[in-house]
Amino acid sequence: MSILVDTNVILDVLLERAPFADNSTRIMALIERKQCIGYLCATTLTTIHYLACKAIGNKAGRHVIQTLLQIYEVAPVDHKVLQAALNTGFKDYEYSVLYSAGVNAGVNAIITRNVKNFGSSELPVYTPEEYLVNVVGCK
Repeated sequence: MSILVDTNVILDVLLERAPFADNSTRIMALIERKQCIGYLCATTLTTIHYLACKAIGNKAGRHVIQTLLQIYEVAPVDHKVLQAALNTGFKDYEYSVLYSAGVNAGVNAIITRNVKNFGSSELPVYTPEEYLVNVVGCK
């Protein structure tokens, strides 16, 4: 199974945001162990780079991105994805772009803590906890 992981899930891990970090870290571990294929939207990487460099400096921020690129595949954002995002019916263009990038990359599901923002999704959308319990079978 391939999953597109939303920015907020990655930030939960990087910033150790309680109480979300535990399940988000478990999602990342599944991907690192190749139990599923993880994708990040290209815009997630640019957002994380910006935030990381601001918080921990350029060198450490670049290291974060290098690490993520070793673990995850990238769902590209190009003209086709941006155009498709205009027609999804999502209220928020940012989430629409993420969704459209995932569809274009052929993912099977989206993992996010903002499930409500993907109301028009034709892909299954799970919180990290829902994915671990309902799909992976972990409690």
